[in-house]
Parts: sequence; C-alpha cells; structure tokens
Amino acid sequence: MSGEDFLLTHEAVIRFAAFAGTLSVFALLESLIPARERVQSRWKRWPANLLLMAAGAIILRFAFPFLAVGAALWAETAHFGLFHWISVPGWLAFAGSFLALDLAVYAQHVAMHHILLLWRFHRVHHADAEVDATTGLRFHPGEAVVSMMFKMAVVVLLGAPLAGVIIFEVALNAASIFNHANMRLAGDEILRAIIVTPGMHRIHHSQTRDETDSNYGFCLSLWDRIFGTWRAKARAADFALGQSDIRRDEAENPWVTFVLPFRRAVQR
Repeated sequence: MSGEDFLLTHEAVIRFAAFAGTLSVFALLESLIPARERVQSRWKRWPANLLLMAAGAIILRFAFPFLAVGAALWAETAHFGLFHWISVPGWLAFAGSFLALDLAVYAQHVAMHHILLLWRFHRVHHADAEVDATTGLRFHPGEAVVSMMFKMAVVVLLGAPLAGVIIFEVALNAASIFNHANMRLAGDEILRAIIVTPGMHRIHHSQTRDETDSNYGFCLSLWDRIFGTWRAKARAADFALGQSDIRRDEAENPWVTFVLPFRRAVQR
C-alpha cells in the first residue's frame, strides 16, 4: 500500500486522532501554564463551542460527503488543475499546494472580516470572550459551508495532490487549536516569525477594530507580513477579547450562537 493509499484509507482515523490529541494536549497546557486567568468555567463555555463544531461537521458531511479530499480525487481522475497540467516533482506539488492552500485560507479570513454578509457568521467565532483551544473549533455552520466550498474550489484549481490535501487539513485543524490556546509559550515572539502563535493570534481576538483586523494567518505567519496585516503587539497589555456588543451569556448559549447571524443588524 502506498503512502497516499494509506492516508486515504485511514483518513478519518488520522484526522480524529490528530484532533483529539491536539485538543487534549493544549487543554492540559492551558491548565498548567495559562496566559490569562480564566474567568468563566470551561464547562460553562465549552458546550457552545463544541456544539458549533459538531453541527458544522454534520452539515458538511451531508452537503459535501467527500469534502476537500473528494475534490482532490475528482481533480486527479479528471486530470484537472495546475499540478496535473504541468510537470513537477511530487514533493513540489505537495509543498506548492500546502503554501497555496494556506494563502487561500488567509485570503478567505480577510474576506470574512470585510464582507458584511460573511462577517455576520464569522463574528460568532469572535464572540467568545475567553479565547482558548476550543475557540479554534468555534465556527458557525454557515461559515463552515462557505469555507469548505472555497477550499474545494482551490483544491480543484490547483490539482492539489491527495496527500497534500489530507496533511493540510490535519495541520489546519491542529494549528487552529494551537494558536487559540490560552497558554504561555516560551519563545512565542521567536516562533511567530514562522508560524502563527497563541500570543500573535490572541491580538486578532481583541475588541479593538484595527487589532481584530490584523494577524489573519492560521498556519504560517508570513502572509500577514507580506500583505501588511501584521501586528506585533496590542495597545494594552490586558486587552479585552470578544465582541463588545455580544454579552457573555449570549456567546455561551448554544441556541443564541446558532441564530446570532440572523437576528440583529451588524456593522463593520
């Protein structure tokens, strides 16, 4: 069995193991070396975050049974996409696809902040007033659907190799949990020269608009530097997180989080 066949056959197990392992490790580290003192109990906050994740996963499986991996398989079968049209070594197609997909996620994230309709859904993610590892899973199902449609289109246009897509999906999920983790990280300011760290991404969850509209990256930090959205520090050391117009009890209520994009006027 080739490496690609192994990844495809065991994709669900690999993704779940990576997800469960990453969440467990960083949830533990948050308890041992927290960056910020926890105000609200995890058991009060986590149900909304985890239910949003579960609802998004279920809806995606019904709407797009094969998700981004299926898009890669279709492109390979149809011999469609950039890396099927040009002759490049497999490692280059893998690396190029990973970089291009990470850039695409960055661009989509910027769009989520600046297109009002998309912001309605994305602000559910930003409503969490205590950012931690589960915030990296807290995305409204509407946003999850838009994100997957966009990602599938990018995968097809790239003709991204199957192994590259699976590894990227695992890395993206792990990175989202990691960079939302409420933990002190030794060498945070050094590591953020390459990857998005918790200290870097926490600024993105500030209630201050120009701080929220910065540090959009998920895996690699270079896109923020290249496109001028990098911010090294927040103005205040103890800046407020979340959305000022969304109360804590609303952000922690699973039903309210589902209907939030539809129920009130939103301005950016």
